[in-house]
Amino acid sequence: MDNKGFEYTYSAPTEAERREIARIRKQYEAKDEKQIKLERIRKLDSFVQNFSTILALVLGIMGTLIFGLGLSMVLVWDIFVFGIVVCVIGVCPMIAAYPLYVITLKKNKEKYGEEILRLSEELLNK
Repeated sequence: MDNKGFEYTYSAPTEAERREIARIRKQYEAKDEKQIKLERIRKLDSFVQNFSTILALVLGIMGTLIFGLGLSMVLVWDIFVFGIVVCVIGVCPMIAAYPLYVITLKKNKEKYGEEILRLSEELLNK
């Protein structure tokens, strides 16, 4: 006898799949004004912090490399006088890296601080 029945299989997405789907969906949904302002605050804060850090790191690394060149001149190639001069030239940017960090951080906080405070007040008062 042929049993002609109906067969149905259902499988729901797992919790991990649901989170991934929700994360992807969130990227394509229209953003409201609050989300736009929050993203703007995050970007400004990130710029203020990261710009100063990157600038100081670049200057410090350049100074370290120049200092290393001078040290190599003294220890490996036996060029004492010129090697010491190059070492001193390399120490100058290393010393200037931290003050540069502090100065650029302060200037960027002054430059972008008003906008960050304004946006945060708008978000906190809503």
